[in-house]
Amino acid sequence: MDAKKREPGEPPLLLLVGSSGGHLAQLLALRPWYEQRRRCFVTFDTPDAVSLLAGEELVPAYHPTTRSLRNLLRNGVLATRVLRRRRIAAVVTTGAGLAVPFVVLARLRGIPTVYIEVYDRIDTPTLTARLCRPFLSVMLVQWEEQRRQYPEATVVGPLL
Repeated sequence: MDAKKREPGEPPLLLLVGSSGGHLAQLLALRPWYEQRRRCFVTFDTPDAVSLLAGEELVPAYHPTTRSLRNLLRNGVLATRVLRRRRIAAVVTTGAGLAVPFVVLARLRGIPTVYIEVYDRIDTPTLTARLCRPFLSVMLVQWEEQRRQYPEATVVGPLL
């Protein structure tokens, strides 16, 4: 359920990681970019996420992640399993706390990591972005103003 075995000759998989709600909505806005790619979502097993991801491969993650060391560790084990068992092309995330173990462990395994800062944090960086930043291959922002916090970032424009 949490990470199927890698099949020989399978093309690499795009791993889209994000908490349910607004973070998932921003990942779904990327559909024109990823719809022709092999992909898998990692998010919470909530009714809204399951409904939005009908027909998509879903790895359910543990929640809540806010102030829960237990679920951070559980999601770390989940990330280890998924990254070890699957051939991952890249991890793309919009946060929040769920992103941290996936980004850190992916980067340590040499897998490219892409973080897209959420559209509603213009003046201050999110905690998740600050934690993930040292492990990122690419930092993307949705507003030019966000480059004050992330001068190395590329502005992609608003996703929603």
